[in-house]
Amino acid sequence: MTLTVALDGALAAPPPLALYLHIPWCVQKCPYCDFNSHAVRGEAPPEAAYLDALQRDMEASVPEVWGREVQTIFIGGGTPSLFSAAGIDRLLTLCRTLLRVSPLAEVTLEANPGTFEAVRFADYRAAGVNRLSLGIQSFNDHHLKALGRIHDAGEARRAAEAAVRLFERVNLDLMYALPGQTLADLDADLEIALGLGTGHLSAYHLTLEPNTPFAAAPPDLPDDDLAADMQGHVEVRLAAAGFEHYETSAFARPGEQCRHNLNYWTFGDYLGIGAGAHGKLSFHDRIERQARPKHPRAYLAAPGPEAAETRVLSRDDRVFEFMMNALRLTAGFDLALFSARTGLNAAVLGAGLAEAEARGLITRDLHHVRPTERGRRYLNELLQIFL
Repeated sequence: MTLTVALDGALAAPPPLALYLHIPWCVQKCPYCDFNSHAVRGEAPPEAAYLDALQRDMEASVPEVWGREVQTIFIGGGTPSLFSAAGIDRLLTLCRTLLRVSPLAEVTLEANPGTFEAVRFADYRAAGVNRLSLGIQSFNDHHLKALGRIHDAGEARRAAEAAVRLFERVNLDLMYALPGQTLADLDADLEIALGLGTGHLSAYHLTLEPNTPFAAAPPDLPDDDLAADMQGHVEVRLAAAGFEHYETSAFARPGEQCRHNLNYWTFGDYLGIGAGAHGKLSFHDRIERQARPKHPRAYLAAPGPEAAETRVLSRDDRVFEFMMNALRLTAGFDLALFSARTGLNAAVLGAGLAEAEARGLITRDLHHVRPTERGRRYLNELLQIFL
């Protein structure tokens, strides 16, 4: 890969562009979730009105990305699979009509087993979704109940089987360090997931996020030693099955890495459309962060970049945000990539890299930086150096 680099804070060329589309509704809010999601409480989400708003938002955003090719599309939530296949088809048609979408674009849809219908999954595939990300979390009924999930283990397995059968690429989300979970329970979840034949697994440590029911009334979780053993077991078990641990929580068979997320982690650009959607867009003289209005009602009333909160990244912001993303990658990053994506000379990293190396958190040579195993385990400690 040849990188054109400007070293005065200006960008010689924009990075790759992705598109994130947010659908904020779910059947019910899980007690650990701090995402921008809103329970429908037995009612259907306002699909047609929301798609109209997404169209207005996208139309108004075209000038900001004019002529740039969209490499990946990710439809996240919430639970996007609450929307009909016709609605997802309309949304993807809008993307192809208004934006320059690559014919080889990776198109991911998040779905939950609790909204699974085989016919609907097949229709999503026909609409152009070629990668499904399925929020399993566990194949154990006891743990699913503790997490407040609306599906059971049987529904999780049936949805995963259908996904693998219908889609070229499938991710399964699993969580560990769950209330009452043992190492044997975790191994059983991994065994089932691997037996389904998926090429990508995301394994997340359950964390108690602020302003969630679990934070207000914490459940009985495994202690730190057991949680660390679980993390190590996930890594060893998946490596033995041929999965590369390529990012903090992501594991993939060769060629199955999530291209959309890799764009985030290499400080690429992404246009964020939808309630609460965040975006990052690079221009010759600046890099902007955007955030759409968070609540669906506010977004429906004022979709588009005019209503978004916009912040221009300072020099220090660029350094920290690049490192915050790139150091999640097991393979690390090339210093030339840092310069190409931030417009800054890699020399600005010198003192921080020297300290991180002295503390055993990274290894490096003249061209490349890689987090050590310690650096990956204590990522927050590593990132503090560049904050």
